[in-house]
Amino acid sequence: MTEAAFQIRAVGPQDRTALWQLYPAAFPDEDLLPLLNQMLEAQEAPPKTPLMLVAEDQAGVIGHIAFTPCDCAPGSAQLSMLAPLAVDPARQRRGVGTALIAAGLSRLRSQGIAAVYVLGDPAYYGRSGFQPDAGLAPPYPLPEEYRTAWQSLALTGEKPQGKLVVPEYWRDPVLWGP
Repeated sequence: MTEAAFQIRAVGPQDRTALWQLYPAAFPDEDLLPLLNQMLEAQEAPPKTPLMLVAEDQAGVIGHIAFTPCDCAPGSAQLSMLAPLAVDPARQRRGVGTALIAAGLSRLRSQGIAAVYVLGDPAYYGRSGFQPDAGLAPPYPLPEEYRTAWQSLALTGEKPQGKLVVPEYWRDPVLWGP
């Protein structure tokens, strides 16, 4: 059976309803809609707007990814954080998430972003080149079992040392714990 083709494009205002349906389906035990709504609002308020992409096929939006511009304390490196990433449960394990990651990393590399950080499954994100990172601390202390889940990928040059500084909408400790 041949997998239906999908395209990746920037998120637009017309995608809100589809995203509001995608996230509860992809994460039935988490309420990421408040975070998603804040990110969509931030996308409309430059200069530090998240890079948000969707994957869509003939049926509509099947995946979404966001990359949030971040800072480093101390330092001046241009950094980004990958999160959230959601794929329609019926389309998971078919390359949609991996394609969204690759498209986002390509765009960030062309923008001169030094490194991208993610808190997630090392086996999954490792396939895209992410590796555990102890050089740049996350905004909140992580439980010991999450140690290898804090990962990074250098895009241009060396990864900075210090602490990742995130926008206000990521400053909820609940987003960083079990």
